[in-house]
Amino acid sequence: MAAVTGKPIDVHTWSTPNGWKIPIMLEECGLPYRVVPVNIGKGEQTAPDFLAISPNNKIPAIVDHDGPGGEPIAIFESGAILQYLGRKTGCLYPADERARVAVDEWLFWQVGGFGPMLGQTHHFKIYAQEKIPYAIDRFEAEAKRLYGVLDRRLDGRDHLAGDYSIADIATLTWAKLHGKQGVDLSGLPNVRRWLDTVLARPAVKRGLAAI
Repeated sequence: MAAVTGKPIDVHTWSTPNGWKIPIMLEECGLPYRVVPVNIGKGEQTAPDFLAISPNNKIPAIVDHDGPGGEPIAIFESGAILQYLGRKTGCLYPADERARVAVDEWLFWQVGGFGPMLGQTHHFKIYAQEKIPYAIDRFEAEAKRLYGVLDRRLDGRDHLAGDYSIADIATLTWAKLHGKQGVDLSGLPNVRRWLDTVLARPAVKRGLAAI
């Protein structure tokens, strides 16, 4: 693990599944950080200062003042940030190529499918002013399918890709809201076991409470 410096990493984020990922990772790795709230309910993600570090106007984004070569670096997209912090610290992101490929597979499964599909489920079930049965049914069905994939993956495994890793962090922040997604974990014993275990980690608790 890299030495901890006195320069805290600025974490521009909000209290959402994607927004929780980075404080959890920083807590796990023991890196100093400072939360810079971006209130997405008030549209602060479209402010010019935020767009300068996150051109897609999405949280989270970070500014590491002790970046490569000792120079600051700004990074957006939660998966890219998790990989960067894993490489920077040697924490929760294996150096062995086969092990890293396994982590990357499940990290990208989350950022490309599990998160976006569950996000659409949240939107149409909870936030959409017009409740559209077709959309709700479609995304609830996809949410249940993805949870089935997750449960099968965790059958006989403690974590998604060998040891606890950034793939678990990326996935747990969405899975903790399974109730809002219309998913009952009673038929998903492996997900239930895994989720209880990862949510009990002290660093996960601190990261979730940081925003």
